[in-house]
Amino acid sequence: MEAPGEGHAEGGKPLLADAVSCRGVSKAYLSRAKQSSPFVALSDVDLMVGDGEFLTILGPSGCGKSTLLNIMAGIDQPTRGSVTFSDRIRRKAYLFQRDTLLPWRSALRNVEIGLTALKIPQAERRQRAMNWLRQVGLEGFEHSYPSQLSGGMRRRVALATVFAHGPDVLFMDEPFGAVDAQTRLQLQGELLSLWERQQCTVIFVTHDIEEALLLGDRVVVMASRPGRIIDSFQVDIPRPRTVESIRFDPAVAKMAQRIWHELSATTGDAE
Repeated sequence: MEAPGEGHAEGGKPLLADAVSCRGVSKAYLSRAKQSSPFVALSDVDLMVGDGEFLTILGPSGCGKSTLLNIMAGIDQPTRGSVTFSDRIRRKAYLFQRDTLLPWRSALRNVEIGLTALKIPQAERRQRAMNWLRQVGLEGFEHSYPSQLSGGMRRRVALATVFAHGPDVLFMDEPFGAVDAQTRLQLQGELLSLWERQQCTVIFVTHDIEEALLLGDRVVVMASRPGRIIDSFQVDIPRPRTVESIRFDPAVAKMAQRIWHELSATTGDAE
């Protein structure tokens, strides 16, 4: 078993240079009842994410995985500890679980939001936004509004928006949790295709073991009370990957079983 936070794959093989480093990250919330102890959401989390790595953070509801992601992204602050980025990191993007498309803007103009912030000229901005919408299969829907799109199509617009921004690090908080199972599989495949072309660092939170193994180079497993990393698995499945090629892969099934046993051993904590 790899010790959490060492930044090495199984067998001692080092990962790429760290893009993001968490050192002793803890988060506690004060109770309204003064006589009660603070609620510890995270406790002494050490985690290094390699440059260009696709890291999945897996755990049950309430284990602090989204809290950790928000701290890493700078949306929240730790009670103790620190998060640092390599000097190479310039742009960050975040894909939330909830739908954050602006309803009064078309799909095209939603994708253009991040490009506008980068002060890209209008003609280039429009061309890049159109290109990313084509890459997620939405050619012909550029001028449709979110209310005219299905849930899966809105997720595709969101993917186009974050990738068009050209992030060095992309934070993703269960981005496919609200869609049906078939659409989710399609979106997972499209995400892999987009990432394999762009190769940014991705930190992806999920509670689904199969999703974690399909997407990740490495799976970090968390448990709760307090939120902490209990294990880390290197996913030695060749890329490029497709949903079809690994879903019934015996090696993936074996890793899933190992992770299930890890989570089952902490069921009392995770409830």
